[in-house]
Amino acid sequence: MTGSRLDALDEPTIHLVRLAALVAGGTETQVRDALALASTSVPQLWVDELLVQSYLFCGFPRALNAARDWRRVAPDPAPRSDETDDVVHVEEWRDRGIATCKAVYGDMYEKLRQNVRELHPALDASMVVEGYGKILGRPGLDLGRRELCIVAACASTGQDRQLHSHLHGALNVGVAFEALEAAVEALEPVVGAGRCRIIRLLLARVLGK
Repeated sequence: MTGSRLDALDEPTIHLVRLAALVAGGTETQVRDALALASTSVPQLWVDELLVQSYLFCGFPRALNAARDWRRVAPDPAPRSDETDDVVHVEEWRDRGIATCKAVYGDMYEKLRQNVRELHPALDASMVVEGYGKILGRPGLDLGRRELCIVAACASTGQDRQLHSHLHGALNVGVAFEALEAAVEALEPVVGAGRCRIIRLLLARVLGK
């Protein structure tokens, strides 16, 4: 897991956040156009990592479709191997997942674990080991940008309960208020003005305004 404070959004991050929203909720044409733009404006590793994590928030069909279109325009082919090839890392993923989940949820971590476990122990284990450990704790993209991409995916698909959590999460892992506000503004051309008004209200609640 890599992370550092994110005080402002640069152009590659804006394109990445918009791409995350479109992968989760856009049309095939919108996704293809955004990927074509990303091929010349966003580091390839960032896009690779976004697509890897996207299945957690929009399912395998959309993630696979986007990944297939990405391979047609990406500067380089996919890596030949990955740490996920070997399940010997499962203990490392669990430890990494706990650390990543704690970073995102802060004081709410224990309550989150209790609530999800009461839904089903398998969901709790999958959240920590698969979601936060195996995927979101990967190197290649810092946790702040990962959280902004999750915010974008939840915003695009109307998942406001999770959106509220990950707006908090972005702040918890070092995304500055101004950068988070800028990310929300960057989503308006993608999700529409009406949807963006709702997101701003959620953000104001998170910021205590």
